[in-house]
Amino acid sequence: MSFYEKWQNLVSNQTEDSFPVFWEKYSQVEQNIYTHILSQHEDALTGKYNDLAEKFGASNELFMGFLDGIQSSLKTPFELEEVDESSEINLDIDFEKLYYNMLEAKAEHLFTIAEWDKVLPQEKRDEITKAQRRSKTIVKEKKPGRNEPCPCGSGKKYKKCCGL
Repeated sequence: MSFYEKWQNLVSNQTEDSFPVFWEKYSQVEQNIYTHILSQHEDALTGKYNDLAEKFGASNELFMGFLDGIQSSLKTPFELEEVDESSEINLDIDFEKLYYNMLEAKAEHLFTIAEWDKVLPQEKRDEITKAQRRSKTIVKEKKPGRNEPCPCGSGKKYKKCCGL
């Protein structure tokens, strides 16, 4: 069974009672890794899977969870199912996309890390935050009134045509 499958099983087998403990442990590991990445943002995080997991004090499954989470923020994603303990990991991160994805995931414990100040200026983070919020705004089209001409162009009133 691959590390990715083990990660998927770990997450799906959480119960209402075990989830808070699991989430606390995972969040701490994730925050430690991101703090390191942001403080060393000029250099891509590279190394063997086992070495990186050990470096951050993460189990293989939790480190795979981190890789699963950051996958959509990489410039060149890789196949998670093919990763094993000797796989070479190279995380070339698009930091603007990463910040956006953290906002999207509502991961306040990640997008409020102080090291973001070194990576993206506050103005850029504000701009990304506005763009993320705008993407959630739903714009409803104005529905024609019952007695207005039908928008299909038939010449009939809406109530007698498409509004039936």
